[in-house]
Amino acid sequence: MAIHLKNLPLIDINALNKQLNSIVAENGGKADANEVRNKVLATLKETYRTGCEVAKAELNENGSGTACAKRLSDMQDLLMRCILEFALGHVFPTGSPSMAEKLSVVAVGGYGRGTLAPGSDIDLLFVLPYKQTPWGESVVEYLLYLLWDMGFKVGHATRNIDECVRLSKTDITIRTSILEARHVCGDRSLFDELEQRFEKEVVRGTAREFIAAKLEERDDRHKRSGASRYRVEPNIKEGKGGLRDLHTLFWIAKYFYGASKTDELIKLGVFTRKEHNRFLKCEDFLWAVRCHLHFLTGRPEERLSFDVQAELARRLGYQEHGGLVAVERFMKHYFLIAKDVGDLTRIFCAELEEANAKDTPDLNRLFLNLTGRRRRKIRGTTDFVLETKRIAAADDTIFERNPVNLIRLFWLAGKHNLAFHPDTIQLVRRSLKFITKRLREDPEANRLFLDILTSKNQPEIVLRRMNEAGVLGRFVPDFGRVVAMMQFNMYHHFTVDEHLLRSIGILSEIERGDLEAEHPLANEIFPEIKDRVVLYVALFLHDIAKGRKEDHSIAGAKVARKLCPRFGLTTAQTELVAWLIEEHLTMSSIAQSRDLADRKTIQDFHALVQTTERMKMLLILTVCDIKAVGPGVWNGWKGQLLRTLYYETEPLLTGGFTQVAQSERVNRAKQQLSQVLMEEQRGDEKVWSQRQVKTYQKLHYSAYWMRVDPEAMARHARFINDAEAEKRTFATTVHTKSFEEITEITVYAPDHPRLLAYVTGACAVAGANIVDAQIFTTTNGKALDSIFINREFNDDADELRRGARIGDLIQEVLNGSLHLPGVLATKSKKTRRQKAFSLDPEVSIDNTVSNLFSVIEVSGLDRLGLLYDLTTALADLNLDIASAHIATFGERALDGFYVTDLMGEKITGPAKHKAIKERLMRIFTTKPGTAGHVPNKSKRNTAPMNKKSLTV
Repeated sequence: MAIHLKNLPLIDINALNKQLNSIVAENGGKADANEVRNKVLATLKETYRTGCEVAKAELNENGSGTACAKRLSDMQDLLMRCILEFALGHVFPTGSPSMAEKLSVVAVGGYGRGTLAPGSDIDLLFVLPYKQTPWGESVVEYLLYLLWDMGFKVGHATRNIDECVRLSKTDITIRTSILEARHVCGDRSLFDELEQRFEKEVVRGTAREFIAAKLEERDDRHKRSGASRYRVEPNIKEGKGGLRDLHTLFWIAKYFYGASKTDELIKLGVFTRKEHNRFLKCEDFLWAVRCHLHFLTGRPEERLSFDVQAELARRLGYQEHGGLVAVERFMKHYFLIAKDVGDLTRIFCAELEEANAKDTPDLNRLFLNLTGRRRRKIRGTTDFVLETKRIAAADDTIFERNPVNLIRLFWLAGKHNLAFHPDTIQLVRRSLKFITKRLREDPEANRLFLDILTSKNQPEIVLRRMNEAGVLGRFVPDFGRVVAMMQFNMYHHFTVDEHLLRSIGILSEIERGDLEAEHPLANEIFPEIKDRVVLYVALFLHDIAKGRKEDHSIAGAKVARKLCPRFGLTTAQTELVAWLIEEHLTMSSIAQSRDLADRKTIQDFHALVQTTERMKMLLILTVCDIKAVGPGVWNGWKGQLLRTLYYETEPLLTGGFTQVAQSERVNRAKQQLSQVLMEEQRGDEKVWSQRQVKTYQKLHYSAYWMRVDPEAMARHARFINDAEAEKRTFATTVHTKSFEEITEITVYAPDHPRLLAYVTGACAVAGANIVDAQIFTTTNGKALDSIFINREFNDDADELRRGARIGDLIQEVLNGSLHLPGVLATKSKKTRRQKAFSLDPEVSIDNTVSNLFSVIEVSGLDRLGLLYDLTTALADLNLDIASAHIATFGERALDGFYVTDLMGEKITGPAKHKAIKERLMRIFTTKPGTAGHVPNKSKRNTAPMNKKSLTV
C-alpha cells in the first residue's frame, strides 16, 4: 500500500497495455472479435476496480479528499489513453492518418478540472476536424460503448471546433464545460486550436455576461436544494456552501482573471494566503466527504441523508465529546465548512465588484453597481459612511480604536435599513480578535445589541449578517457554541443557530401583522404584550443550551440568568425570560398530548402559567418555535390545539369563570344542540320533531356533552340519524377542516373493545397519519369514534374522496374482509431514514394528570401500524380508551391514552402497572401487526366485528 501513497499511478498503464496486446495476439490479431472485446472489457473492469480499492484505502489512511479526487481523475486519464491506443492500434488502424482522420479526447466539466468522485459522471468532448469521415464517428462509438459497458455514466458530445465556438456563444452550460476543458489523449493540435479560438472568440469581452449568468444559476440552484446552507440533510454538491459553490468561484476566476489555479488568486490580490488556505481546506473536506459517500453507497449519492451520516462520521474519525455524539460533531464541522464557503464567496465577490464586474440593484445581493468611491455621512457617527448606498468603515482602524463599533456597525445598518459594503465585512472578520470580555461587558455594546435583537425593522436579517461575519458567536459565546450545531433527528430541519434566527424572524412577522391569516390568536394578542423585549430575548435564547448534558430548557434558563443582566434587563425581566425558556416546550406538549376537554388539564396549566401575560408570551413563543423547526412542521391542527388550550385557560386566569357543575354544562350543551336541530328544515317541513330531539339527547352519556363542540354535535346528530334510518351496521362520515389542515373521519358501529384498534389499523394501511382520537359509547350499545388525520390534498373534493376511501377500508376491516395483521406486516418496512435511528422506548402511567382517567404515555421509534399495535394491546389488557392523543416529532412517536378499567376506574396497583408497561414495551421489539395481540383462551373480544361477533 505504501507504494501508492507516494503518488504513483493507481494503475500501471504499461502492464495494462501489455495485457490488452496479449489478448489480441492470443486471438490471432482479430481485435474486433466479440471474444476479444469481452476479454478486454473484463480486464479494464478489473483494473479499474483494483484502482478504486487502492484509492479507497488511501483515503481511509490519509484522509485527503482532494488527493483522492485527483487520483481517480488521473486513473481515468490513463484508462482513456489506454482505450484510445487500443482502438487506434488494433480496431481502427489507419497507418498514415489523413487530416480528416484525427481525434482529440477532451475532458470537460468536473473531469476537466482534474477531480472525480468514485461515482462521478465522465464528461467527454470528442473534437473532430472540420472535414469528418466515418472513421472518426466509428472510433467515438467504440470508445463510448466500451465506457458504458464498464459501468461509467458518460456525458459526451462530438463536435468540430466551429461547432464548439458557435454553441459556446449561445449556451452558458456548454461555455462553462469548455472553459474547464483539458486535453486527455489523441491529437493535441485540435485541442490547442480550440483553446485559442475559445479565448479569442467567446471569452474576450464577455466576462460581465458570464458572471451574471453563473451567479443567477447559483441562486436558482440554492432555491432548488433549499435556500439555507444549514439544512440537516444537505446536498454536498449542489447545496448552499457545497462543492458547486467552490466550482462557481473557480469558473469565474478562470473566466475573469484567467487563473488556471486557485493559488494565482493570491498574486492577483483576490485572496490572502490565509483565505486561500481556507479555500483548500474547505475543498479537501468536501471532497473527502463526497468520496467517502460514494464509496459507502456504491452510487453517485450527493445528499448527506440521516442513514449515511453516522457511518460517515465513523469513517472520518469523529468521536462523541462534550454532549455531542460523533455524528453531530461531524455535521457541525460540515456546516462550519459550508459557512466558510459562504465567507469565501463574499470575499471573492467583493474583489469582483472592485473590478466592476457585475451590477446588482438588490440590497441583499453581494454586488452593487460601482459608480465611484463617493461617500456620504451617516447622521450620528463619524466612524461609518455611506458608500454606493451601503454602510462602510470610514477607515481601517475604526474597530481597533473602538471595538464597540463592531456592534454599532450592525445597529446602524438595522436602524437605517442599509446593506453592508463587502470591504467592511471583510474588515469585520479580520477584527474579530477585538471582541473580548471587555467588549462583551461594555454597557453601550450590550445596549446596541439589545436594540438590534428587538428592532421592529426585520432583526433576523441583521442578526444573520452578524452570525455570518462571526460577530454574534464571539459577542455571545453561548450562541457561538450552537453555531452550525445539528441535532441528529428527523424533526429538526436546521442547525440550532439557524433555528434561533428563523424564530426571531417569525416573531418579527407576527409583530408586524404579516401572519394574521395563519396565526390569528398570536396576531391578536401580540399588541397586548406588556414587555416585547422579554419575548424577543427569550426566543433568542430558548435553545441556546442545546448540546449540553443537562436538559437544554433547564440549562438555558441558567444561561439566561447570566446573560440578561449583561444585556441590561432588570431582575424581573430576567426571571420572566428564564421561566419562558424553562417552560418553552410545555404548552406544545400539553396541547398535543393531553385531553383539553379534561378540566384537570386546564387547571394544571392554569397553575403553571399563573398570569395571562405569561400565557400570552408562552403561546407566541411556542408558535414561533414550532414554525421555525422547518417546512411542514407547523400545521393548522397544532394551531387549533394551542388556541383551545389558551381559550380554555383564559377564564380561570381572568376570574371570569368558575368551575360550573357538570350537570349544568351538560344541560347547556343539550339545549344548544336542540335549538340547532329544531331550526333545521327540509323544504317547508322540519327535519327534527321535539320527541326525536329528546330521544337523541338520551343517546349520549355526560362525557360526550362535555367534550364535543356544538358544530360537531350537530354533524354527529345528522350522521347518526341517517345511519339509523338506513339501518346500517357500520357507518362512516368524513368532514374536512381546511384551516386546521385536518380531516375528521367518524365511525358509528356496534361497541367493541377493539373498535379503535381496527380503525387505527385501517388508517395505517391507507397511509393516513392520525393526530387525535375521540371515543364515545352510546346508550344503545354503539360507539361513536372520531379519528383526526393530517390532510393530504388542498382541494376539499379530493380530500373528501380520500376520506371516503379510508372509510370504506375501515368498514372492510370491521366486517372481517380485510385481515389487518397480515397487511400491516407486509407494509411496515422501515425506510432508509428510519433505519438510521434507534430510540429507547418509554412507557409511563400517571394517575395525577386527570381526575377521571389514568394517562398512559408511550414514546418510541415511530413506524407504520404502531398505533394499531398499541390500541390492540390496550384492548387485550381490558382497558377502556376514552381518548387518544398522537404526536410525532420526526422519528419519535409520543402517544397518550386516557384509560380506565372495565369498571370505569383508574388503573392502580404496581402489578397492573408492570403488566401494562411490559406489554407495551414488547411492541417495539416484535414484528409490526403482531405485538399487540396475545392469544386468549376464552377468545373474549378477539373476533372480527362481523354480524356473528356482535352478540359477544
